[in-house]
Amino acid sequence: MTGVIEILSPAQVARARDTGALVADVLQSLRERATVGTNLLEIDTWAKEIILGAGATSCYVDYAPSFGRGPFGHYICTSVNDGVLHGLPHDYALADGDLLSLDLAVVLGGVAADSAISFVVGESRSAESVRLIETTEKALATAIATAGPGVKLGDISAAIGAVLTGAGYPVNTEFGGHGIGSTMHQDPHVPNAGRAGRGYKLRPGLMLALEPWVMVDTDELVTDDDGWTLRSATGCRTAHSEHTVAITEDGVEVLTLPSGR
Repeated sequence: MTGVIEILSPAQVARARDTGALVADVLQSLRERATVGTNLLEIDTWAKEIILGAGATSCYVDYAPSFGRGPFGHYICTSVNDGVLHGLPHDYALADGDLLSLDLAVVLGGVAADSAISFVVGESRSAESVRLIETTEKALATAIATAGPGVKLGDISAAIGAVLTGAGYPVNTEFGGHGIGSTMHQDPHVPNAGRAGRGYKLRPGLMLALEPWVMVDTDELVTDDDGWTLRSATGCRTAHSEHTVAITEDGVEVLTLPSGR
């Protein structure tokens, strides 16, 4: 986090649309290509090829925050089943029924965008996995519908938390959404639970990465030996959904939608 809340110019927000579309297109391509037997390292290689081919830069390769064992050294986060955040790509072949979360952030034209999707690989789709994914997607949609100029950050956090806890899931607030702009991680922090009417008042030009994530039966995380991958403390399944949005004069714009939509 920078400690400074960045307000972007209309020109920067316009460039962020291109960045966001690239992030969304990469994630969509990887979702289509990831199947039973696909190796996580293949996914990382595919992401690298598309990102560099577009003239963009991954936010992760040199990423070395205080909570990780940096630098990350890869182009995308790949979290499987009980893995939920910062999944370090490694030599693992996806199996039928795996719940895969892909989290991607890139910089293009000097502006960053960040998005995450979760989906089930193959044909075996457990009800638990589907419900987890749908709940994070619903929480994200609710957060976006809540956002706008004059809205307080606590309003967004409360909206996300209401969906997650309403579905019966515990909520971890250590990691959540964040400001984004010329760099990937900025203030303000956007917890996935909070009190309405509290916190920073959203202004036009502010960009936020909103990212509900949840674990079936715990709010506690454990870190893999790789120093990066965060997993549920109980080994339960997890899911993660994220969009980058821009606060506008009259509402909110989702920036991480595939091009052509």
